[in-house]
Amino acid sequence: MRAYLLGGLIAGVLLLTGGKALAHHSFAAEFDGTKRVTLSGVVTKVEWTNPHVWIYFNVKDEKTGETTNWGAEFGPPHGLQRSGWRRDTVKLGEKVTVTDAALAKNGSKRVNARTITLASTGARPGQTLDAASSEGDGQRK
Repeated sequence: MRAYLLGGLIAGVLLLTGGKALAHHSFAAEFDGTKRVTLSGVVTKVEWTNPHVWIYFNVKDEKTGETTNWGAEFGPPHGLQRSGWRRDTVKLGEKVTVTDAALAKNGSKRVNARTITLASTGARPGQTLDAASSEGDGQRK
């Protein structure tokens, strides 16, 4: 009898904590799906890590000439790999355009990417790739 109770207790704890590990954050908590932007720039850093791939790129303001480094959140590495991505799909120094990205709610220079278009400098010239975004279809405005 004690074994059943102990087994049930362990199973219950695993079920309760397992959901939190999978739901590491909410798109709506970090990004505003109603405020969207398209950014073009040169890639400065690629972080191919869980839970999300991040691509950083320098964006030059055409009016002021000022350059600002932006970070774009993509889906998890396994999600991108299922779409044909590899670690070297986007390279440092490559020109990219992130289209229809949701801005960070806190005003930082971060976006949640929907698609990325690689310029002629990359391995897949002119190709637009899905970002495997954490933004679900139901959250899209």
